[in-house]
Amino acid sequence: MNRFSQFAIYLLGALTVSLSACNDLEVYPESRFTEANYWTTTEKAMSVLNTAYSQMYRSDYYFYNEGMSDNAYNGRGDQNGVASLAAGTYDPSLSRIIDEWGYHYSGIKTCHIFLENVDRVEGMDPTLKERMKAEARFIRAFHYFQLLTWYGDVPLIERDPTVEEVRTVQRTPRAQVLEFVLNELTQVEGVLPINTAYAAADRGRITKGAAIALRARALLYEGRWQEVVTACESLMSNANGTYSLFPSYQGLFLPANENNNEVILDLQYVPQHRAYNHYFDMAPIIAGARLNNLAPTQELVDSYLTENGKMIGESGSGYDETNPYSKRDPRLDATIAYHNSTWTKLDGSVVTIYTRPGSAPRDANGDAKGLDVDEYRPGGVSSPTGYYFRKYYDRSSGPNFLSGLNLILIRYADVLLMYAEAKNELGQMNENVWSQTIGAIRSRAGFTDPGALGYPAVGQDGLRGIIRNERRIELAFENTRIFDIRRWRIAEQVLNGWAHGARYGSPSVDNGYIRVNQRSFDPSRHYLWPIPRNERALNPNLSQNPNW
Repeated sequence: MNRFSQFAIYLLGALTVSLSACNDLEVYPESRFTEANYWTTTEKAMSVLNTAYSQMYRSDYYFYNEGMSDNAYNGRGDQNGVASLAAGTYDPSLSRIIDEWGYHYSGIKTCHIFLENVDRVEGMDPTLKERMKAEARFIRAFHYFQLLTWYGDVPLIERDPTVEEVRTVQRTPRAQVLEFVLNELTQVEGVLPINTAYAAADRGRITKGAAIALRARALLYEGRWQEVVTACESLMSNANGTYSLFPSYQGLFLPANENNNEVILDLQYVPQHRAYNHYFDMAPIIAGARLNNLAPTQELVDSYLTENGKMIGESGSGYDETNPYSKRDPRLDATIAYHNSTWTKLDGSVVTIYTRPGSAPRDANGDAKGLDVDEYRPGGVSSPTGYYFRKYYDRSSGPNFLSGLNLILIRYADVLLMYAEAKNELGQMNENVWSQTIGAIRSRAGFTDPGALGYPAVGQDGLRGIIRNERRIELAFENTRIFDIRRWRIAEQVLNGWAHGARYGSPSVDNGYIRVNQRSFDPSRHYLWPIPRNERALNPNLSQNPNW
């Protein structure tokens, strides 16, 4: 039975049990949690809220969603269904389609349980209770935002439903679900503390700034540009929290700098208690990885600018195809490991990564002594594109790259990029806005050339392309690209045809760039995921999306 259909009988779980077993004197077994005896302390209520936090988003979705986009390729198996989704070879029975639906409704379920029972706790500090309610409402809104983004119309359930209601519920129009999300975020914004008001022990909890930033993102996806501007300006003014760009782009993603002022919303992890080890299948093999299961594409590498701010194909860029990684955007090296990159292993030793076939040093007998493990080999365990991700690599990881490094969902650079995009769409981009946004982001990244930092006089259409590409580069490997190409309605352009790897193939085919995966995107149906087949079998009132 799927999770959505289990909503009502979930009451029989760890938090609550059916009260029908109790007699008229309401004597409850002390060895068992019930609706009546669980909600007795603030600590127990906080435990349920913390469960809701832990259900907010999955680390595997966060990383592997990149493989759905033109940024990366999932080359082995079908991790989280991203290979099928990228190739367009899926239907309503795909496990990812089913699991994502169930995952978000399970999280919504936990929020309902909390919100409908927290008032049972006697003697609870009223200010704390209202804050905790606001946190739960934010998390519930976040889940609904994810659901409407993927599926469009989805059942909007604002309280814990009965079994009968679950079996007969219908899809709510997407616009209504969106307004619920926006209204919830607006309301909790007035209750949640700003980021600097939380004690150190509560860092990572949802803030007023997070509510504003998520609302800005939801408005961005709808193209409600003036409202995006207003929301972003309320964060840029520091009136609703203290936010700024962290001085180091690479340092932003290191454990030592967690919870810095650029982070607005993140997923909190704690080594040995809540952790993940995805880099075991993403790091270079020579660094101790098992194999490569998610590799950056050549298309992503090509999107990085040259040091003077030009795209590699632009006149005057200085790009040299025979030395492709020289004089490039500093964020390329901070995000992606390529041929001849260096990598600091978990033990502190530094190794060179050789991905070009036959490039690793060999002795007189032709023995590479293990230095060739990352050389490109069709069907091998090394990267199928000749590239590896570096961003979020945690040198303090435990065995098999087990890491407790927090994963950032929204950061201040994203706010600046949203602001720049909205201002440009309104025809209000100028040198001052550029300096506040793209110029500031590039300066932090390490650009020094005036050609990269200065305001380009290219008109609204030209700026649109620049801003979109800047967003791709700045936020690469941060679970944003797939959503951006869908909201921009360019998926049929970037997800049709071959995804490529490094120039290690035959010169007669695509100029030597490896063909690694053929994608297909049908705009008549792929902009919305289908409603899971098993959900519709259990509840025929759930309609299906067009052309599915």
